[in-house]
Amino acid sequence: MSGVLHVLLHMAEAEGPVTSETMAKAMQTNPVVIRRIMAGLRDAGFVRSEKGHGGGWTIARDLALVTLRDVYAALGSPELFALSNRTEAPDCLVEQAVNAALDDAFRDAEALLLDRFGAVTLAALSSDFHARMVASGKAIDLETVHAA
Repeated sequence: MSGVLHVLLHMAEAEGPVTSETMAKAMQTNPVVIRRIMAGLRDAGFVRSEKGHGGGWTIARDLALVTLRDVYAALGSPELFALSNRTEAPDCLVEQAVNAALDDAFRDAEALLLDRFGAVTLAALSSDFHARMVASGKAIDLETVHAA
C-alpha cells in the first residue's frame, strides 16, 4: 500500500504520463509489478494509461476524491495484519477462547484502521508532501529522487 501511494503521489507531480519503467526504477521493482498494480487502479478509475510513444500512466481522478480506503479496495483489500490465530488444535477450549478474543481485537483494529483510511485523501498526502518539500528546499524528480 505504501509503495502504491508513493507512486500515485509522484504521478500527481508529473507534467505528463509516467511509464511503468520509470516508476519501477524509482521503486526498485520490475515494470511488470507496476503494471499489475496499476491495472487494479485503472479498473477503479483512479489512473488511466496511454499506449505508444509519449504514453504511460496518468492520474484520472481529483486527488481530493480518492481516499486511502479507496486505494486499499482497488488493491483487492489485502490482509491488513500479519498476525493470525493459532489453528493447530481447533478442539482445544483454550485455543477457542484465545482465538475468540483475538478475533474481536482484530475486527476492532481493522475497523478503526479502515475508518482512518477513509478519512485521508490523496490530496491531504500531496499537501503534506508539498509542505515537506518546501521545508527541505529540495526539488523532487521521479527520474532521480530515488536513484542510489
